[in-house]
Amino acid sequence: MRINSLEQLIDIAGSQQKKRIAVAAAADETVLTAINSAYSREIIDPLLIGNKKEIVKICTAYRFNHSGWEIINEKDQFIAAQRAVEEIKSGNADILMKGLVSTAPLLKAVLDKDSGLKKSSILSHFALFQTCGYHKLFGLSDAAMNILPGISEKTGIIENAVEIFHKLGHNEPKVAILTPVEVLNEKIQSTIDAVRLKELNGQNRIKGCIIDGPLALDIAISMEATRHKNIQSAVAGDADILIAPDLNSGNILYKSLIFFCGAESAAVVTGAKIPIVLTSRADSDKSKLYSIALAALL
Repeated sequence: MRINSLEQLIDIAGSQQKKRIAVAAAADETVLTAINSAYSREIIDPLLIGNKKEIVKICTAYRFNHSGWEIINEKDQFIAAQRAVEEIKSGNADILMKGLVSTAPLLKAVLDKDSGLKKSSILSHFALFQTCGYHKLFGLSDAAMNILPGISEKTGIIENAVEIFHKLGHNEPKVAILTPVEVLNEKIQSTIDAVRLKELNGQNRIKGCIIDGPLALDIAISMEATRHKNIQSAVAGDADILIAPDLNSGNILYKSLIFFCGAESAAVVTGAKIPIVLTSRADSDKSKLYSIALAALL
């Protein structure tokens, strides 16, 4: 089934067999609120690892029906992160979620050579957006993990994003490599990278998608801008996935969409053997629920 709205994520995830989600350092109000929302919609069964006394205190204060939730008492945040990864590896959980622990130790546990969960060549952050300013769902990557990716890293970022779109029923997503301009400029590294990534796609070395670039943001998403500049492209004005030049620009675009445009999003870290949900306090409760639902479908 092709998914065309974020609400569909919830509907479809709730109609399938529930996934078990392991939450590292789960004693966090916003995280437990998201868990409760997903649990009440029968998307997930929680496995909470953290300070049990604090977890129960929060659940009681918010009147969450947590009687069916498994809670493993572990006060140390770093050990909780390691334990959550162990639960995934042993088959006791399907999704990993960040609680009240820094991202670095959680990802360190994921990337551990002996006991970690790394699958692809690179881990990357992927956000699926819905906004009134665009005619369909679109993805953005990478806005949170890879600081200054080169060709190899960008190839991995694209492949991770394309894999998600395939799982959402989009067989050949259109990928726009974002840059400030639509022509090669030797002084702008992002345009050099865009040309190379398009070549790799044409050589079938990046598969399952249509890549074009360099493309400025307006050309990637606006048919009117595309016609005005007379750009001939299968991607321009209709991009499914936007690939940012670097973390700076990706993060600014991500937050601009949320705070200026009121966009809703679902975001995961992909490239591991299982999806990883890293919610932010800045994310709305609905976006957190969307993120868990997206993870449940991957």
